[in-house]
Amino acid sequence: MALRSVAVLLQEPVALFEYGVLTEVFGLDRTDEGVPAFDYRVCSEEDRPLDARNGTSVTAAHRLEATEDADLVAVPASPSAQNPSPAVVAALRAADARGAWIMSVCSGAFTLGAAGLLDGRSCTTHWRHAAELAELNPAARVDPDVLYVRDGNVITSAGTAAGIDAALHLVRLEHGAGVANTISRRMVVPPHRDGGQRQYVERPVPSCDAESLGPLLQWMVQHLDEAFTVDDLARRATMSPRTFARRFVAETGTTPHQWLTDQRVLRARHLLEETELSVEEVARDAGFGSAALLRHHFTKCTGISPTAFRTQHRVSA
Repeated sequence: MALRSVAVLLQEPVALFEYGVLTEVFGLDRTDEGVPAFDYRVCSEEDRPLDARNGTSVTAAHRLEATEDADLVAVPASPSAQNPSPAVVAALRAADARGAWIMSVCSGAFTLGAAGLLDGRSCTTHWRHAAELAELNPAARVDPDVLYVRDGNVITSAGTAAGIDAALHLVRLEHGAGVANTISRRMVVPPHRDGGQRQYVERPVPSCDAESLGPLLQWMVQHLDEAFTVDDLARRATMSPRTFARRFVAETGTTPHQWLTDQRVLRARHLLEETELSVEEVARDAGFGSAALLRHHFTKCTGISPTAFRTQHRVSA
């Protein structure tokens, strides 16, 4: 099913940020940059303004009938997400039955659970609510440590900004890396924060915007095809190797070696998706040196071989 129409199902009170995430990815016209136009529908059961707290209200232009032929039905967070109305439950079950994409942002996962859509599936939500989601949905496999999970046609995301990652992941699946990258550039966010396809669980790639090490991290990303040691990086940062290693972990949350490996895997992903380079050439360009070493690290990080990844995710260069 090509992703062309998106129905966002609001419940009162509306969580404005999570609703805004979906609007930012799917609801803005970016056809001038080659992004396909989405038929974006904001839906609610009530034909009245919905309270969004702090003196704000949201009026949905559509009723639940607008979900009936939508390619994606998305449920943003709401404090009332645990207790959806029978009409909302029926709309979600109908969408799932016809094979539409279903996505939740943050606590919106509780609505999917109440509709029975998480039974037998892997899923996630904000880490603060994960234990409760698991208790209410004992047939679901709740993972509190990931940004988002795709299981079949259902995508659930963790708190707040993780909804951006989940939405961009879906755009990548349906329209390719080029479209997702265009949207992410406009939003000034990473095009994808993930670590592969193991159970379709996506994990974050460390960012490059740490204050004191920022310039060095940018240099490393620009020279992934070169070989350098921790001592080389420490000298470049004008620190002792011990101080550098400690500072690196403090600012990025991981070791220099793991950070570099993650970035090289990310480069390899881009090249496999967007170029005609052979696996051996991708290995050299990404800094792994050989196809064997690329396969080892790529499979360890993503749970899938480079060749299989290219088959599943290939888009035109």
